[in-house]
Amino acid sequence: MENFHVKLKDCREKLKDRNKKWTQQYVADLIGVARVTYTAYENGTKEPSLDTVKQLAEIFVVTTDSLLGKSSQPELTESEEIEGNEEVQQYVETLERIPENQRQILKERILAYARGLADASREK
Repeated sequence: MENFHVKLKDCREKLKDRNKKWTQQYVADLIGVARVTYTAYENGTKEPSLDTVKQLAEIFVVTTDSLLGKSSQPELTESEEIEGNEEVQQYVETLERIPENQRQILKERILAYARGLADASREK
């Protein structure tokens, strides 16, 4: 993941140019890590798990291959990007309506449910 941290920061900063809420803290909250952990990802001093890389790709609406520097086509098609942006925005807006003290519990439940679905699909 040689250039991962550079690509990660670039993805976030491109979104931040359009909307100031895309801070390191904001992304850290979306993926359920501390801001210092996310900052370490962007600085290249810590590498995220593969599950976290997948989450980040979904959030930034890019492929995991592009984040990992394995693809010459760094972005999704325009229709995939529009669809992904709309879905992410719906998730974010819904999460923002939930009181802070309940938000972390919900994030953990959603991740557990998603992991269960992923495990079940592998077993088929």
